[in-house]
Amino acid sequence: MKKDDGAKAKLTGTQLNKILSNAGIASRRKCADLIKEGRVKVNGRVILEPGHRVKESDTVTFNGKKVESKKKYYVLLNKPKDYITTTSDDRGRKTVMELVERASPERLYPVGRLDRNTTGVLLLTNDGELAQKLSHPSGKVKKVYEVSLNKGLTPEDMEKVAKGVELDDGIAQVDAIAYADAKDNRVVGIELHSGKNRIVRRIFEHLGYDVVKLDRVLYAGLTKKNLQRGHWRHLSPREVNWLTRIR
Repeated sequence: MKKDDGAKAKLTGTQLNKILSNAGIASRRKCADLIKEGRVKVNGRVILEPGHRVKESDTVTFNGKKVESKKKYYVLLNKPKDYITTTSDDRGRKTVMELVERASPERLYPVGRLDRNTTGVLLLTNDGELAQKLSHPSGKVKKVYEVSLNKGLTPEDMEKVAKGVELDDGIAQVDAIAYADAKDNRVVGIELHSGKNRIVRRIFEHLGYDVVKLDRVLYAGLTKKNLQRGHWRHLSPREVNWLTRIR
């Protein structure tokens, strides 16, 4: 009887490589390699066995940084129009949370915002530390938008945008701007790092243009390739690892 109880006790807890994978560090197979390299400690002791069982009370570190055992979820949504980027709305408007309600058993939060009429790449997660890092004004998160205007953008105005437009809250700096379609000067692509509210719309409105359509095609290296409007997918371990490396 004692022998059976002992065998059962050994199976309690969660495998170490699964703990690391759930934290978004890498795939379980890659995490096993990282453990064998001696980069993981449990309660201050190096563990080389990927199948080592970890209890909830144990402290796991990877490269000296504490690993949270609670599973984190990272969801990429191709946001459609007419949905607001908030967790709830007292006016009864549709929110992006309705589109991802089956993506995670944990409560997700949108990282940053896209206004109601803006479409495209939106990240949602329950990883508060990552969300704060990506949303911080001093961050280096690159964003790329495709902008459709009510009239053609003149070369002169394009140059003004490239040099920086003076708005009420300071100069709006962009990293790059170009015509997205050589045959249609009403459609432009714009790249920037600024996290200011409605920054793209305000830039063009300041110059006398109306933004007819605004689509975010890239955010922090993530694109909506092969993802239909209104659909979502989980990020791959490689994508999660990429996001955690952004400084």
